[in-house]
Amino acid sequence: MSISVDDLPIRDDLRGLSPYGAPQAPLPVALNVNENTHPVPDDVASDILDAVAVALRDVNRYPDREFTLLRESFAQYLGHGLDSSQIWAGNGSNEVLQHVMQAFGGPGRSVFGFGPTYSMYSLLARGTGARWVAGEREADFTLSAESAAAQVRAADPDIIILCTPNNPTGTLLSLDVVEAVYEASRGIVIVDEAYQEFAPKNAVSALTLLEGRPRLAVSRTMSKAFAFAGARVGYLAASPTFIDALRLVRLPYHLSALTQAAAVAALRNSKVMLSMVDDIVVQRDRISATLEALGYLPHDSASNFVLFGGVSDPKAVWQALFDRGVLVREIGLAGHLRVSAGTEAETTAFLEALASIGSAS
Repeated sequence: MSISVDDLPIRDDLRGLSPYGAPQAPLPVALNVNENTHPVPDDVASDILDAVAVALRDVNRYPDREFTLLRESFAQYLGHGLDSSQIWAGNGSNEVLQHVMQAFGGPGRSVFGFGPTYSMYSLLARGTGARWVAGEREADFTLSAESAAAQVRAADPDIIILCTPNNPTGTLLSLDVVEAVYEASRGIVIVDEAYQEFAPKNAVSALTLLEGRPRLAVSRTMSKAFAFAGARVGYLAASPTFIDALRLVRLPYHLSALTQAAAVAALRNSKVMLSMVDDIVVQRDRISATLEALGYLPHDSASNFVLFGGVSDPKAVWQALFDRGVLVREIGLAGHLRVSAGTEAETTAFLEALASIGSAS
């Protein structure tokens, strides 16, 4: 007998929901989940393997519960005068955000974000028992300080998430938006900077706003710029007191010794790991320029992907690209598709496949 999830005694607030999911198909060119498609450089991979091999010798013991060396490494990488007491980490930034929602959200509380934005935010909110509330952006996906503050005051949420550069639009928020939202709120404000390394060099991080703002946190990930998606390492910077709150909800020994060792080794090689970012930005801008030449409407992007409109039938174009061995993302936004910036060869394959379908109509 076949039953559905709803036939089980599942929580009422989870009934009818769908899990996060992006197609994982064995196509030659996969540009649908904003991965860094460049492989880890051989020299760095060897260093990481050596570090993991050393960690394996003590794998019979629990790992450092406070992941001390990793937190010190993140603090050194981020700079801005941060120290290890202001750093948290988890198995991907999603787990870090889940810790925040477990500590400051939950039943009877609300989580607020400006849509369209990263779809996991609402899933994490609901999964931890909180109510998700979506605010609105301008037609071009930008957000002014005045509008953002007004919407936050009206919603009065317990947690606000600001994604910059925003996924799936690539939109960069100015720091005055973060400041305005913080002043207009009573709850936690998280600035998700997962794609910060791809932003313009003069784009100032919200890390500069942390001092004197105990309700503010800035999250990052190693999945994108560091080409470390498979390692699952995300992190967060905030006040030491904020970090103490996250300890209340984390599982014991939640970061394995192997994960810690691999991440520390990757951070030790940060200059080499980040050397591919400029190449990705070149391909991102090439995608935007070519999309425009083909008659599509690419949105300004400060990330490693491009959202483009002017797609008359997104499902049909997605399928046509799929049939040509190229996987992009249909995000459910009318008339739009999203594509990650890959290597030069992958980018060429996408652009040629799209051109073969015909210009935008």
